Order: sequence, then structure tokens, then C-alpha cells
Amino acid sequence: MLAELFAVLAPVLIGAGIGFGWARSGQAYPTDFIARLVLNVGTPCLVLSTLSRADIDPHSFGQMALGCALVTALMGCIGLAFSRLTRQDWRVLVPAYLFPNSGNMGLPISLYAFGEAGLALSVAFFLALAVAQFSVGLVLSGGPQAWKKLLRNPILISLVLALPIVIYDVDLPRWLDNSVSLLGGMTIPLMLITLGVSLASIHLKHVGSGLLLGGLRILCGATVGWGIGLALALPPLAHGVLVVQSAMPVAVFNYLFAVQANRSPEQVASLVMCSTLLAFVLLPVLLAVLMPALR
Repeated sequence: MLAELFAVLAPVLIGAGIGFGWARSGQAYPTDFIARLVLNVGTPCLVLSTLSRADIDPHSFGQMALGCALVTALMGCIGLAFSRLTRQDWRVLVPAYLFPNSGNMGLPISLYAFGEAGLALSVAFFLALAVAQFSVGLVLSGGPQAWKKLLRNPILISLVLALPIVIYDVDLPRWLDNSVSLLGGMTIPLMLITLGVSLASIHLKHVGSGLLLGGLRILCGATVGWGIGLALALPPLAHGVLVVQSAMPVAVFNYLFAVQANRSPEQVASLVMCSTLLAFVLLPVLLAVLMPALR
């Protein structure tokens, strides 16, 4: 079991570690360019490639998207409750609980823990979350043109293109399948390296509250994901993916949005860093429970 857990987490740790070490060594890293490359090219190709090759039916895709929506709504309510209890600005804590790192960490962990079928389901979760993150998230960060940006978002455009493939089980032409597979293959490695670079650039403050609230974000996410999966009667694989994706740490995008809106970026940075570090401790425990249950 330990060997299996290490095989799942090692690529994530190594990829993020390379990015962290690269940034700490003083080497230049074009974060903005890489982020745009991953957002505009890599991720849309990964979506098309994964969904075209995966044996996933529209019902399973819809169930995962619904599960994501329900988990997101409940986590937003939990974030609002915690912000009231701790007397913090709800616009800081609610987005942190709404938007987990389902891309940089969620996709690779789902791939290595559950295989290609798990990756396809995690992509459905990621796409549903992206709709909220690039609309509600931008609105909360003070972006007045959120809906216009949403309609131009390449990830969502790729979702529109991929839906007929999922619904009608369409096979892509070989040249297109090879092309999107090649370009999509760069996405997860670049996501992990960029995650490490982003973590290296964050300066920690509010460590105590970051550890407490970041840890609660992971534990509450796993609990809510488990409950929603039971309520929807999801099959074991989909249930496991939903729990893992729901238990991801606070997304780095929350820090970028907080910087953009000048809304307590140091506190959000603490939540991102502390929850990510705690994830490497708590996720192995979660996977140790889930992986045997899926056999």
C-alpha cells in the first residue's frame, strides 16, 4: 500500500519540487507565459484528448458535474460560516473554500490514483469548477467583465467542443487525435512545475490561521464530497474521484485574484501555502482509505 501511495504522490511532489527548486535557485521562470500557454493551449487539448479517448457516458459526466456543483455550493456555505465565526472578511475565506486546486493537483493525483478513467471523471469536475471559478471567482475579485471573459475562456470552449464527442461517442480524426494528445501531454507537467514556482514566490504570514483554516478546507471538502457521492449514489470510481477532487487544497488562482483586487493577499497566500503543505500529509491518508475500497 505504501508503494502504491508513493507511486501516486511522487510525480506530484517531484514536479512541484522541480518548480520550487527552480524558483528558489534564482532562475527565471516566465510564469505568465506558461500560465497562458497551459490555459489557452494545453488544457483545452487535454480536455479534448481525455474525453475523446475515455469510456465515459454522458450520464456519468453529468453526475460528476452535478456533484461538483453541489460540493462547491456547500463548501461556499461552510466558508461563509467560518468567516462569521472567525470574524474575517467573507470575500477572503469564501473563495478559498469554493475553489480547490482541482487542476494543478487534482488532475495528476486522479490520473495516478485512478487511471485514465479517473482522469476523465476528474476533467468533468475540473470543467464544472472552471465555470464557477472564472465567473464567480472573478466577480468576487472585483472583475466587472467576468461574463465576457467567461465566454472567451478556451477551457470552456473546449468543453463545448467536447460535449458532442461524449454524447455521441464520436472518434476524432487520427491527425487531430494525435495533435491534441501531444499538446495536451504538456499540461500536467507544466501545471505541477508552475505550482512549485508559485509556492516558492509566496511569503507566509498568518501561519496559525492558515494551518487551521487550510486543514479544515481539506477535511470539510473530503467529508462533503463523500456525503454528496452517497446522496447521488455514485459508483465507486466516480465517488472516489469526487472525494479526492473535493479535498484539494486552496487553488493558487485565489491568491492571484486576491492580488488583483488587493483584498488581503497575504492572508490568502497563507491559506494556499498551508493547505498545500497539509495536503501532502492528509491526502495519503485519504487515498489509503479510498484505493482499497475501489478494488
